Amino acid sequence: MSRAERKRQMLDVAEQVFAERGYRAASMDEIAERCGVSKPMLYEYFGSKDGLLMAAIDRAKAELYEVTSRAMAEADTPQEMVWRGMLAYFEFMDSHSHSFAMLLQEPMVGPPATGEALEQARRQQSGLIAPIIAALAPNMPPQAVDAYTEIIIGACERLAVWRLRHPQVTARDAAAYMADFTWNAMKHHLPEHASLPTAVPGVPRSESPAD
Repeated sequence: MSRAERKRQMLDVAEQVFAERGYRAASMDEIAERCGVSKPMLYEYFGSKDGLLMAAIDRAKAELYEVTSRAMAEADTPQEMVWRGMLAYFEFMDSHSHSFAMLLQEPMVGPPATGEALEQARRQQSGLIAPIIAALAPNMPPQAVDAYTEIIIGACERLAVWRLRHPQVTARDAAAYMADFTWNAMKHHLPEHASLPTAVPGVPRSESPAD
């Protein structure tokens, strides 16, 4: 393996072990064994267990921003941006669900920088969501835009954690719930000539869980 491939493998395994054991119970010995490397090699790459967790969080934060921003860039309207962004978010959570749930529910179990890393991820998502709200409701005061943005981010996180207990709820279901929630919150702020979509973009009306 190249150094980049080896690092990616270590992060994949570490994320899995952190999700299974929790940060405190996870051991560098187990991570090294699953990777098929020596524990000193883990320390060579990441310095410590704290460093390994932070590297995993930083990678996930960058990937989340990439997938959501790319999905939204493919949309033609603000409404479609909301739908595509929500769907990309929950699909990403599917592949990182247990590790993210651990961090969202127990942010203080990791090193002190864990909380700040999560806040950075939220600020990244805020930078994507707030401009869409402002575009949908151009007369909304900036403070209200910020408030709705924070509400949506918090709701997405709680819905992601809730889905762990309800695995029958798909990423498309969750995205449709959040889009429906967003439209209902926003409808009183939209210009008079604007109209809400009759169905969530990309979800046939008969299949939308919001019906």
